[in-house]
Amino acid sequence: MCGMPSGESTQASVHEPEPVLPTEEDRVAAAGSELIGGPLGRRALTGRSWWTPVRVIALVAIGMFALGLVQKAPCYNGAWFFGASSQYTHACYSDIPHLYQGRGFADGLVPYFDQLPGDMEYLEYPVLTGVFMEVASWLTPGSGSIQDQEQWYWMVNAGMLMACAAVIAVCVTRTHARRPWDGLLIALAPAVALTATINWDLLAVALTAAAMLMWSRGRSLAFGVLLGLATAAKLYPVLLLGPLLVLCWRAGRWRQYGTALAGAAVAWLVVNGPVMLFAFDGWSKFYTFSQERGVDFGSFWLILAQNSDDPLSTDTVNTLATLLMLLCCGGVAALALTAPRRPRFAQLAFLIVAAFVLTNKVYSPQYVLWLVPLAALARPKWRDFLIWQAGEVAYFVGIWMYLAYTTSGDAHKGLPVDGYHWVIGMHLLGTLYLCAMVVRDILMPERDPVRRSGDDDPSGGVLDGAEDVFVLGPADRPARHAVQFEGPRVEWGRTGATGGSL
Repeated sequence: MCGMPSGESTQASVHEPEPVLPTEEDRVAAAGSELIGGPLGRRALTGRSWWTPVRVIALVAIGMFALGLVQKAPCYNGAWFFGASSQYTHACYSDIPHLYQGRGFADGLVPYFDQLPGDMEYLEYPVLTGVFMEVASWLTPGSGSIQDQEQWYWMVNAGMLMACAAVIAVCVTRTHARRPWDGLLIALAPAVALTATINWDLLAVALTAAAMLMWSRGRSLAFGVLLGLATAAKLYPVLLLGPLLVLCWRAGRWRQYGTALAGAAVAWLVVNGPVMLFAFDGWSKFYTFSQERGVDFGSFWLILAQNSDDPLSTDTVNTLATLLMLLCCGGVAALALTAPRRPRFAQLAFLIVAAFVLTNKVYSPQYVLWLVPLAALARPKWRDFLIWQAGEVAYFVGIWMYLAYTTSGDAHKGLPVDGYHWVIGMHLLGTLYLCAMVVRDILMPERDPVRRSGDDDPSGGVLDGAEDVFVLGPADRPARHAVQFEGPRVEWGRTGATGGSL
């Protein structure tokens, strides 16, 4: 039977273990739990209440999302409509109300098919996101002033995005079945609450989280279909097929990977095909805009450009960014094939998306949403997660203060260029720090919070407990053990192990 653990699996994998409680293994979680009465006692009765982890985490996620809506109140009540820089000084900017009229939804124009007035000829978003935006416009009352309509449009989108946030929280909670409370990392992430309604990224994130859940359940086709739909909403989810390819190569799971790839391709084509055939210019706008867009906010490329007398051209930056990304892909592939134990799918998924974020020529503040679910699965450790989130919150505040500075004229209210470079650096260093922790977990598996409790790859589906059939270099040798490690030394997926089938 595919996916059966080898004879070298631990006793914990043979008998169904108890759920892992973060307050028992994470000092920060234990300290934080004092706000609600402290860690769970040994004699506490669990599993007998309506308040299951999934329901609690979903409600917490909705509550935090609502707090994010409150944070946007100064803009909703006027800053989006009056004053050039007030939406920045209040740090409550959102693309959603501005694009209701700016992309023709107020005038009933059909995305991709109808040409827009102004500099942007067609909607510059992938097709499924365009469908999401169009559906929200159908639900927006067409009466009243344009300000009333834009407010309604933002509220309608906020409701739809709140549903996406709940889906993300539920999917992440259920992906690691023994670690449901790790979903609180998603629900309580401050960067999620602050950035959730800036743009429409939560749609793609929700589909990606659902895809990860399906893969963890061994449903390769459902994973592929959902990932294809996610890629039809945003480009980054397609990156997950890369690390999955290498992991399936190492484990010999070619049939499952082929099923996932076919499902993704067909789902993407079903969404994109009609628009591609009948409105190619509108459909291709997202791709041409991404290629032609110059160096923009949040990237290290912007720091280089603003400190250079002769900035690199857009074509040169595109080429260099692509080369850097390819190098990162090669590094992730080498890590996957040479690690002492096969990396978990969520670990490599996080690393590859983080590499794209770090090397890209633009980093909008809502891009953090791409990484949050993957980070919670890859490194469920509150200290490291909060360190990273602190950098992202600093960047969120910094970009709006920088824009306030650039739009306030001679008053120069806000953060000057040098200060903005510092907050970009905080974002970059925070992301690199979390990447370093994930790489360390891969090279020293006993440092991995998930594997310390005896699991192999709970998000890996058919990869969970599978034997290796192809490895390189150090993977042929035993895993290095962490200094002063206490606990079971789990030996999964070693070449030549007996038990299980390919």
